[in-house]
Amino acid sequence: MNFLIKVLSAIFSTSGFANLDIKTVIMLFISCVLLYMGIGKKFEPLLLVPIAFGMLLANLPLTGLFNEPVIDAATHTGSVGFMWTLYQGVQFAIYPSIIFMGIGAMTDFGPLLANPISLLLGAAAQLGIFTAFLLAVLFLGFTPAQAAAIGVIGGADGPTAILTASKLAVELLPAIAIAAYSYMALIPLIQPPIMKALTSKEARKVKMSQLRVVSKTEKIIFPIAVTLFVVLLIPDTAPLIGMLMLGNLFRECGVTDRLSDTAQNALINIVTIPLGLSVGFKATASTFLTGQTLAIVFLGLAAFCLSTAGGLLLGDVMYIVSKGKINPLIGSAGVSAVPMAARVSQTVGQKENPSNFLLMHAMGPNVAGVIGSAVAAGFMIKVFGG
Repeated sequence: MNFLIKVLSAIFSTSGFANLDIKTVIMLFISCVLLYMGIGKKFEPLLLVPIAFGMLLANLPLTGLFNEPVIDAATHTGSVGFMWTLYQGVQFAIYPSIIFMGIGAMTDFGPLLANPISLLLGAAAQLGIFTAFLLAVLFLGFTPAQAAAIGVIGGADGPTAILTASKLAVELLPAIAIAAYSYMALIPLIQPPIMKALTSKEARKVKMSQLRVVSKTEKIIFPIAVTLFVVLLIPDTAPLIGMLMLGNLFRECGVTDRLSDTAQNALINIVTIPLGLSVGFKATASTFLTGQTLAIVFLGLAAFCLSTAGGLLLGDVMYIVSKGKINPLIGSAGVSAVPMAARVSQTVGQKENPSNFLLMHAMGPNVAGVIGSAVAAGFMIKVFGG
């Protein structure tokens, strides 16, 4: 009997149960809450579920999943933690770039080409990125590099936020990623009150004229031209802009249908799994349960709201300048959550005027926002990347 007790005691003392502490329990609880949000509430489930489960694994004691490589020189053998291996795709910007290829393959830039003024709305919707950056540096004590990574949450673009954080503030990556995807999922709740506050009822009823038909040649030339101009201007945008435009070229050129289909379906789904897990892997108690995390959540919300406001305010100006021909609601789609933000513009506009159809008009600023957030991120990496 004593022998059995000793054996059981030895097993327990070396188990994860014996190494649990209050912070670990809190992190396990948070991961379960996030799993509930992804599964039960369907908030960005394709990424929130792997992120939350990665967090769950990362906070289970004694797993060795994040052990760095150890090589035995004599036998030329070694071992490495599974989490550490997967995380290299984030560390070296592989996963976010491939995700952008898939986004490019799924995106029709026709509405942007049909109405180039949409670029201005996409640019205006980057207001939150730079405002949050200033708030973080001036009032909350973040370093410029950390503030830049936090500000990119305002672009409402998860892969861009992850890439920027991995380059500028890896210690803040979990909080930034979770905040970015949470606010993306909450767009239908966050944006409508801002849209109604910053536009008049009369302006929200405006019906916009039908967009012109964009030629196939224009659609093929566009991704090539954007890549040349933007990457030559800001070389640090190459991973995101390059892959975004390559995916779009697959879609539009007419001779790579199989590659386009793979990029927008199988490949993006495959990469989403290690990307989500890798983000969750970094969400341990030491990096997540800090005052900084609360500050990031606050700044991320402020950035997102200000980005929405920036697009709407320029939309109001365009409404006045065009003498009532442009509905300012399409400005809120300047954040780069494609196509959710455009759908919200459509929904709010149709509530004011049931015959209104703003979706295609809103897709112009929406895809412009994807380009704008990638350019803003590249600028931040260039300036603060060291």
